[in-house]
Amino acid sequence: MKQILSAKYRHFVLYMEIFAAILLLPVLYNFVPVNHGTKTFYIPSSNIDDVVRTLKENGYAVTFIDRFMLKLLHTPEKGWYSVEPDKHGRLLFFEHLYREKAKTMEVVVYAGETAEELVTRLAGDMKLNKEKLLGNYRELTRFREADIFAQHYTVARKANENTTMKYLFDLSADELTHFEKAHFSQKADTFTLKVLLTIASIIQKESNSVKEMPLISSVIHNRLDKGMKLQMDSTLNYGEHSHIIVTPERIKSDRSYYNTYKYKGLPPYPLGTVTLDALKAAMSPQKSDYLFFMLNKKGEHAFAATYDEHLANIRAFRKYQKEKKKKKGKSKKS
Repeated sequence: MKQILSAKYRHFVLYMEIFAAILLLPVLYNFVPVNHGTKTFYIPSSNIDDVVRTLKENGYAVTFIDRFMLKLLHTPEKGWYSVEPDKHGRLLFFEHLYREKAKTMEVVVYAGETAEELVTRLAGDMKLNKEKLLGNYRELTRFREADIFAQHYTVARKANENTTMKYLFDLSADELTHFEKAHFSQKADTFTLKVLLTIASIIQKESNSVKEMPLISSVIHNRLDKGMKLQMDSTLNYGEHSHIIVTPERIKSDRSYYNTYKYKGLPPYPLGTVTLDALKAAMSPQKSDYLFFMLNKKGEHAFAATYDEHLANIRAFRKYQKEKKKKKGKSKKS
């Protein structure tokens, strides 16, 4: 009898030890330090694989227990997060992650900006280091310019240079992927995309009118198809010359391949940021015979299929300018 009781007691003690160990495991695991990674980061979706991948990319080691905790309790939603690894133990860090939403701000990438202009303004708006931003841009770029689409973005106020730039690139890359799926039967190669973005950047420099973009695109495509030089001022608005008025002297002196008055074909790279509307116009030009366009008195563009028609449009616009100048002169005298 004593032996039976003794055996039962030993089993009881063993079970209690196992039970205690099970209870202690989470406590002990909670003291395993969370390695210090990027404190502010963007999670692209609530998919557990995306959450874990984002954490790892930002310097956090994620074990199978951490993954289980994230999946079992509350998977963080898509958005910006700002964490303090020292604030919680390991289990609480992963359990509370979904609560650690970061404060955000709106930033705008304007159409036609160069990478230099974009990072300069972004550095000022977000109080970040311009050189670091530009360095991150150059590490991530595929096309030199036009990697980031012109639009509004929501960014965490405390995001650092690398996180901010990667976020802008990732979102724009997603936009470009959606565009590819909608307009190509198979994935487009980098060269094809660069050509489209270059055409889009010319369209963007020539007009912000969504209505006119497909017509300007038709002029570009028609001239390229006929082996004509583009002869467009906008292609000389590249780099440091982005917002400088193109003069006859500049056309004569600029020997770069951006000078489409001297060289046939497209410039070697896009000129600056573009909108999705400009990219769509580059992909799907309106069918026309137009080979020329220029401003008219309405502030829009007059399109022409022949050089004679183009000359007539030029004369009409110059006449309008002279009349406008005379009216201004008379109003000043009176």
